[in-house]
Amino acid sequence: MKGMMMHRPLKIADLITFARDTYPSSEIVSVRTEGDIHRTTYKETAGRIAQLAHGLKGLGINEGDRVATLAWNGYRHFELYYAISGIGAVCHTINPRLSAEQMIYIVNHAQDRVLFVDLTFVPIIEKLRPHFPDDLQVVIMTDRTHMPETSLEDVLCYEEILDGQAAEIDWPDLPEDQAAGLCYTSGTTGNPKGTIYSHRSTVLHAFSMCVTIPKVLFEGSRILPVVPLFHVNAWGLPYGAPLSGSSLIFPGGALDGKSLFDLMDREKVFSAWGVPTVWIGLMNEIKQRGRLPEGFGDIVVGGSAASRSLIEGFEKEGVNVCHAWGMTEMSPLGTQCNLPPDMADLPFEKRIDRKQSQGRRVFGVEMKIVDDEGKRLPQDGRTPGHLYVRGNTITSGYFEDPEASKPVFDAEGWFCTGDIAKISADGFLTITDRSKDLIKSGGEWISSLDLENIVMSHPGVANCAVIAVPDDKWDERPLLIVQAREDAQPQKEEILGLLAERVAKWQVPDDVVYVDELPMTATGKVSKLTLRKNFAEGAE
Repeated sequence: MKGMMMHRPLKIADLITFARDTYPSSEIVSVRTEGDIHRTTYKETAGRIAQLAHGLKGLGINEGDRVATLAWNGYRHFELYYAISGIGAVCHTINPRLSAEQMIYIVNHAQDRVLFVDLTFVPIIEKLRPHFPDDLQVVIMTDRTHMPETSLEDVLCYEEILDGQAAEIDWPDLPEDQAAGLCYTSGTTGNPKGTIYSHRSTVLHAFSMCVTIPKVLFEGSRILPVVPLFHVNAWGLPYGAPLSGSSLIFPGGALDGKSLFDLMDREKVFSAWGVPTVWIGLMNEIKQRGRLPEGFGDIVVGGSAASRSLIEGFEKEGVNVCHAWGMTEMSPLGTQCNLPPDMADLPFEKRIDRKQSQGRRVFGVEMKIVDDEGKRLPQDGRTPGHLYVRGNTITSGYFEDPEASKPVFDAEGWFCTGDIAKISADGFLTITDRSKDLIKSGGEWISSLDLENIVMSHPGVANCAVIAVPDDKWDERPLLIVQAREDAQPQKEEILGLLAERVAKWQVPDDVVYVDELPMTATGKVSKLTLRKNFAEGAE
């Protein structure tokens, strides 16, 4: 027997029309590539999104067509998120930090029809345009006054696409499983792989965010997404914020500590979301100024594991740290580590112990850990295993890539994350390492992540990485690579001594290498692939 309720498809466009009607004065503030600050509201933005949707139709964009973006976090990029998906097309966000080879691959693999590009990235497209599809239209995201001189032929101006268009639109009733967004992994092995999101998965993800993180996503909250719109939906904030009435403060391309502090201080940002390297820069600025930005009380940190010292630093300043975990293939949010009320009175060190984990699952995400044969392991907080997930916001396969899809699903349809993890009896997930980053020395496993977290507690260390290097006797041994703080010179003996106090002797790296800067991936993580290539013969 079926229920007798109306069935309306879940649509992304409904999120912005809801914000227009319910939170009309909530703001979108953007640092523009033109050099100024732009302010608007959800009500005004909904009208411009309608104009842009009409303009896209005028460019010949139809349902299912891929429309690419290469842009910073700003109001125009936000408008594209809604206008593209609203008419049934697919918003393909491109990471500007990808290599030329990777960018050429994904534009051609996605068969993009139009590419919207911020002023900053025009030179990139000028170089790569001959390698893109011949019929690709390029739109520069500015007004006529700021249109640059360019070698690109027949480029269009963003604001002129909107000019004269109606500020109202009847959004089509699309099937809720209609493709809406496309994001490619950075392709650390082989070609990048595309995850294609649906209207249903995106709306459910937005609801899950608002239910799971209600102390941040609420009417009147001011949120700074440093996590980019060009990667994995800016962790869902472009959808969760309008649904909850939160204002969005977009930083553009200025992501250094000073610029972020000034923007947050001026706009009274409450919560800021981004990767650990960003927050290291902000913390340095906070220490220099001797105060927090006005109104600042919360950060969400993900993308890679946050060190204990980073979490402690913000918590001691009175800023709540929410350690989160997810993947491109998961829309991306999988877990969050805001502590429940019964842990509020724990001693400080015990609370940091908990916050250093990746936290509890969000609604709609199921998790399991298994051994090498696929047998389920107990969730006792001690037993590590391969982490698998499933749910309505998790991919069922890679876009137009069946060969890459086959190996990542088990017989029950669960997705293999590639992480090694433990899950406690009360549901807290702890990632112990990426399976490819584990070090097997003399038949025993060493977690690179555990070693890195300890080293990051040293006040003279700005960043670090532990990788496996070949060893004739032990097969592999850990090598520690350290980026020191500008004002510090941590000695090898004291760093290794710090490790020797916390781990077994055989787990302590044999050597420490100092570098001026660690290589980073396109998504802001330390590139261990690059480090393994650079140190393939060891520390020499």
